[in-house]
Amino acid sequence: MLATAAAALSFAPTAPVSQPSSLRSSVVMESVDDLKALAGQANPILGYWDPLSLASNYEGEEPIGFLRQAEIKHGRVAMAAFVGFIVQSNGITFPGKLTLDGVSFADIAAAGGPGDQWDALPTASKLQILLFVGLMEWCGEQPGTDGEKHYMRGGKPGFFPSLNKAVPFHPVPLNLWDPFGFTKKLTEEQKAKKLVTELNNGRLAMLGIMSLCSASKGLIVPGLSGLGADVGIKAYAGDYMAPFAAGDASLPLVSDMLKLGSFMF
Repeated sequence: MLATAAAALSFAPTAPVSQPSSLRSSVVMESVDDLKALAGQANPILGYWDPLSLASNYEGEEPIGFLRQAEIKHGRVAMAAFVGFIVQSNGITFPGKLTLDGVSFADIAAAGGPGDQWDALPTASKLQILLFVGLMEWCGEQPGTDGEKHYMRGGKPGFFPSLNKAVPFHPVPLNLWDPFGFTKKLTEEQKAKKLVTELNNGRLAMLGIMSLCSASKGLIVPGLSGLGADVGIKAYAGDYMAPFAAGDASLPLVSDMLKLGSFMF
């Protein structure tokens, strides 16, 4: 899905924005006790819930930093994907052409739901999107950018560096995080509160996007089952877990991948 992939660029009780060096130098990794305290802020009713015992089984600064980063990133991607799924399901598109040979955004939207729209994209378009996602991942993993350490080396999970510093070989006019500087005047307490809100929104969005995908595959989803096309959820016969479809068979190994199928949906 276009929106899902393009957004693939997910949290910490401290703000993911540039801070004075005195604050950055004092950053320490979180412990299980810190996770429990954060859980109480995010959801006082549910509290700390780790059914797979990930934090306790892999207790330590580096594993917890990795787990926090993974949850934040997935939550941010899911929020963009959820909105994108709704937009694409209702036929809202950019005007004009997608490719130089005349394929328009409307042509892609006419293919069906978000899954079918992704499958209908030209192979070159898919590769561009995936390469862009890879570039954003590379930027996010650069240690020392903006004076911030890596999230597994004492840095803040969820922090994303300034693009014009992470990509010095190319002029980047706006940053991925807060491109217009709306958070610059917020206090640290305000930033921390907003980040807890973001964490909750991300968790809900992860449930939401998986529910929409499941409903489009005909699976029973409480609140969505039986609604189907009435709320814009079109059936999808393809494979959400496969980045390429039959139209991309010209790429190496894609034909073999399609023969194997998917264990998911």
